[in-house]
Amino acid sequence: MTMPISSERLNLSIDTTSGEMHAQVDVPTGIIPITNIVPVLRSLGEQAQDLEVSKTLQSGKTISCQKGCAACCQRIMVPVSPPEAFGLADMMKTLPKDHRERIEHRLAETRAQLDTAGFLPLLQDLAESPRQKSDAEVDPVNRAYYALRIPCIFLENDACSIYEHRPAACREYLVTSPADLCEDTERNPVDVLHIPIRAGTVLSVLWANLTGGPVRLMPLPVAFEWADTHQDLNTQTWKGSDLFQKAMEGLGKFLQQTRAAFTQKKTEE
Repeated sequence: MTMPISSERLNLSIDTTSGEMHAQVDVPTGIIPITNIVPVLRSLGEQAQDLEVSKTLQSGKTISCQKGCAACCQRIMVPVSPPEAFGLADMMKTLPKDHRERIEHRLAETRAQLDTAGFLPLLQDLAESPRQKSDAEVDPVNRAYYALRIPCIFLENDACSIYEHRPAACREYLVTSPADLCEDTERNPVDVLHIPIRAGTVLSVLWANLTGGPVRLMPLPVAFEWADTHQDLNTQTWKGSDLFQKAMEGLGKFLQQTRAAFTQKKTEE
């Protein structure tokens, strides 16, 4: 029988580009694998996002994203942090057999389609590169992947079949422009909601600090391959409070960079 993991509830005040955020998180207190800190960071990201959503609604705008609106899920290359890749691989093992087999079938089809198009090696390089890739290197791959119009492997009946476990990047993508514009974001002007905390990026920074490797966000179609190849790293454990402290240090740097970019953008406007 699996014993419940003890945790400590912390009340945090964090200055974000959307304003002062007062958040609560439950931090594991024992010795844990990296996957156990993923829900904590996602919770922080969602609470920060709620702050921006509230401001947006008060300004008279609306959030267009609703259940059944799956345009982004049908073509966007979802970036996944290393801790999330391990978490998704572990989650797959807990799914009912028929659900797991459907996802595995779609994953195999997606990888075959990417291989035929010559894109699979590019995605594998993003996942395994010993250096951090620049935006200038990743953006063309993102656009080319978008043009292929490959649905997410978790998409079923225009809805996420693993909604509670979906990657941070999926949680953070919201638009205020009309939903029909999302059918082609390369041609249509889409207003994407500002996200004050990107949990996936913070998790990637945390992983880089723990392992000494580059900060990486890997494409979802190769995340399971990466997790399997690096399974030995998924057996490592840390004290929960130490992991959270390191994550907060990374979050502080992220917020500092975001604030500087946000200020510059406002100045240019």
